[in-house]
Amino acid sequence: MEHYTRLAIPRLEDFVFGRAPRPLAVRGLVIGGGTVYPELNFTLPQMQITAETMPEVRTQYTQMIEGACTRAIALHASGLVVEFELLPELTTTPAWGSEVTAILRQALDKYAQSDGLKGALRVTPNDIREFVRPPVLHTGPLWDNMVRSFELCAQAGADMLSIESTGGKEIHDDALLYGDLATSAFALGVLASRDMARLWDMISGVAAQHGIVASGDSACGFGNTAMVLAEMHYIPRVWAATVRVMTVARSLVAFEHGAVGPSKDCAYEGPYLKAITGYPIALEGAEAACAHASPVGNITKATADLWSNESVQNIKLLGGMAPTVSVEQLLYATRLMNTAAAHGGALALHDWFVESDSALDPQAYVLRPDVVLKLAQEIISEPTPYRRTRRAALATLASLRAAQATGAISLKGKEMNWLNRLSRQADELPEDEEALIAAQVQTVDRQKIRLEEYGILC
Repeated sequence: MEHYTRLAIPRLEDFVFGRAPRPLAVRGLVIGGGTVYPELNFTLPQMQITAETMPEVRTQYTQMIEGACTRAIALHASGLVVEFELLPELTTTPAWGSEVTAILRQALDKYAQSDGLKGALRVTPNDIREFVRPPVLHTGPLWDNMVRSFELCAQAGADMLSIESTGGKEIHDDALLYGDLATSAFALGVLASRDMARLWDMISGVAAQHGIVASGDSACGFGNTAMVLAEMHYIPRVWAATVRVMTVARSLVAFEHGAVGPSKDCAYEGPYLKAITGYPIALEGAEAACAHASPVGNITKATADLWSNESVQNIKLLGGMAPTVSVEQLLYATRLMNTAAAHGGALALHDWFVESDSALDPQAYVLRPDVVLKLAQEIISEPTPYRRTRRAALATLASLRAAQATGAISLKGKEMNWLNRLSRQADELPEDEEALIAAQVQTVDRQKIRLEEYGILC
């Protein structure tokens, strides 16, 4: 098991899109080797998935991959990564997910042979464990089906395995809404991190057995939930920014248990993971507006190795089917990045991506590469996931206060009040993990969580 104690990318000038110290070779693509590739993610339109509708499901995915590959070839793409995020029904019935995986694999192989389009396939089974409440994490039919889904998709042609795991989310959603930093730290630094260790031992084992890549996780259910709530004005932006950095230690557990990148597109904590591990990352931003709004449309491009659209439904737009439109958008975005790099302009474009977003929202500010390197170093100075999560909260809030003082960001009214409130909560977090657990078990709602699933027996 790897344990990170120093940054793989200590220098700001080395922290740029398309380049990673530990590049990953997949199907002829060298991710992090100097070229940013598009990663297209598509999904079904609204429809029920049953045994009766599976023929239509197969047809839909065939149309999506054919349209995407055809357009990529027309735009002279040298490579394309496709992510298949399994919907819950395609995970609970593992054979269905593997059927779609095989359809995508066959199409990518066909166009690689006929047109030279290098195509890699990331497969992301759904974390279906949350569909029983309180969740049962590592036993029972949902766990068994999820494991089987990983195994069958690996057999069917996946090149990379990922997940958006949700351990700890059963109490984190309320923590977000109530601005409860201690419970957030408990959910992320203790519960989610413990779950991640067992989960990623399984995923890495499946990947090793099939000779494919264990890629990475995403704190989407935590950090992106916070971002969306902030966009809807339900929670403060400084709170969403703080949670974003607090997710780093939890997502780093995947890399300490066998993941080697690229991390998932919706893991906006990815720049921290890249700085710490040196592995390549996928990110999303402006071209992900088809899936959700965000205040970080450009700054995430600054350090991306794969550039994604998040996910788009197979619906008809004026320009064509939405996945085909999305692949065109991604190709033009990555073409500009690669052209800048080829002409020695990568750092200039990188700086413009950063400057265009970083002062406008604290969530963008904490993704500034210089801020990432500073906070990442503080995070890995601590030895355990909880201690790292605690340090992330303290360091992020201090960084936001300093940025406000220098004018690097401008926080008004309620945002400043929340910055002060959260800072007081962070100062009260105990250094000792057992002390936090002892306090949390007194208040946690036992109707929402099975603490024994996380090894907490009290």
